[in-house]
Amino acid sequence: MLIQIAHKNITLISFFFFALLSSFGVFSTPLSIDIIYLKLHQQHTPALSNILKMPSDSGYQGARLAIEDSNTTGKFLQQHFNLAPFEFTKPQNLLTRLKEEFSLGKAIFILDAPLPVLNKINLWAKNKNILLFNISEFSNNLRHNHCLSTILHTAPSHAMKSDALAQWLLYRRLNNVLLIRGEKPADIALAKSFKRSAKRYGLKIVSEKTWSFNTDLRRSAQQEIPLFTQTSKEYDVVYVADQTKDFSEYIPFNTYLPRPVVGSAGLEALSWHKVIEQWGAAQLQTRFTQLTARYMNEIDFNGYLAVRSVAQAVHKTNSASVKELTAYIKSADFKLAAYKGRKLSFRTWNGQLRMPIALVQPHGLVSQSPQAGILHPITELDTLGFDQQESECDAN
Repeated sequence: MLIQIAHKNITLISFFFFALLSSFGVFSTPLSIDIIYLKLHQQHTPALSNILKMPSDSGYQGARLAIEDSNTTGKFLQQHFNLAPFEFTKPQNLLTRLKEEFSLGKAIFILDAPLPVLNKINLWAKNKNILLFNISEFSNNLRHNHCLSTILHTAPSHAMKSDALAQWLLYRRLNNVLLIRGEKPADIALAKSFKRSAKRYGLKIVSEKTWSFNTDLRRSAQQEIPLFTQTSKEYDVVYVADQTKDFSEYIPFNTYLPRPVVGSAGLEALSWHKVIEQWGAAQLQTRFTQLTARYMNEIDFNGYLAVRSVAQAVHKTNSASVKELTAYIKSADFKLAAYKGRKLSFRTWNGQLRMPIALVQPHGLVSQSPQAGILHPITELDTLGFDQQESECDAN
C-alpha cells in the first residue's frame, strides 16, 4: 500500500513538473534568434579637455552581456540568441550591410548610429517586416517631429534627461538657473532642451552665457571661470550644456558664486552609471565588469536593453516571428525588468522606452526621476520627455 501511495505521489509530481516545463515552452520547437549590431564610428572634433573618453566598444559590450543573460534563461526554453557585430566608418557601408543582412533573412537590428543615418534607415524600412533599435542617438527630434515609425529607442531623449534634472531642481527649490552652453550644434540642442524643461517645471533662467574660449583650462580655469560666471542676478544652480565635455568638467567649484553644477558636469542625468547598485544592479555591474574589465556606461546599458527587449518578447510569445515580436514589444502587455526599480515599456506614439533617469555625481547616485510628487494621469514615467499630447508623432 505504501509503495502504491508513493508511486502515485511521484506520478503526480512528475505530471505537475512536466506541466510547468511545458508552460515555459521547454518541449516546444527550438528557436534561434539572430540579432545584428551595426555601429558607425563617428569623427569627433578634438576637445580642449581629454579627461574622459568613451570606450570604442560602448554599446556592443552591453548587447553582448544581454545575449549571455538571455541564453541563460533561453537554454531552459530551447531558445538561443546570437549577436553578430559589424563596424563601419562610412554611413553608406552601414546601409549596404543592413540591406544585405535583411536580404539574407535577418530582421532584428541594433543601431549605433547618428540621426542622419537613422533617418535614411527609417525611410528604407517602412512597410518592411523588421525590428530596429536606436541605442545611442538622444536627439529630441526623433521623438518629437521626425517620428521614426520603424525604430524603437532604448536611448533616452535629451528631453527625458533635462526633465529629470528640472524635476530635481524644483524638488530642491533651486529655481534660479545660470545656463552655460558651448558653441557646437549639439550644445545648442542640449540648451534648448533644458530651456523647454525649465519652462515646463517653472524654473527661471536668470542668465544664458556661451563659452567661446579656446584657452587651456587645465592652466587657467581658476582665473577665467569665476569671471565668466559673474552675473547681475544671483543664481541657485549652474546648468552646463557641453555634449563633448570640452570645458564642462572645469566649471564645478570654480563658479563666481559657490553653487551646484548640473547638466554635462557635476550632477548628470543618465540612463546608467557605474554607481547604480540598487534593485539588483550590483549583480549586473559585476557581470559586466567580469566580461569586459571596465565599467558599464549608458550606451552599454541601452544596448543591453535592446537585446533584453527582444529576449523578453521571445520568452513570452515563444515565437521567432518578427511581426509577432514587434507587436508584443509595442503592446501594453510588454514589461521589461531592467534594474530600475520598476518595469519598463515603450511609448506607442514615438517608440521611446520609458524609464526612470538616474541623477548621479561621479561617485554616487544622488536621486532618480520622476521625483516624488510629480503626478501623471497614467504613469509618472511619462513626465520625462515628450508625452503623447506634446509629441507630433502619431501612435504606431
